[in-house]
Amino acid sequence: MDVNDLRVVTTLLAFVVFVGIMVWAYSARNKEDFEAASKLPLDQD
Repeated sequence: MDVNDLRVVTTLLAFVVFVGIMVWAYSARNKEDFEAASKLPLDQD
């Protein structure tokens, strides 16, 4: 295995993780939780 093969595998793995995070962040089931979390700094006790 050449060092360039390792670089390609690392790049592809990072891209797959990035796409996975994007899918998770924009999924419809997380929308309600994210909206509630975005309002936390504005809540006054």
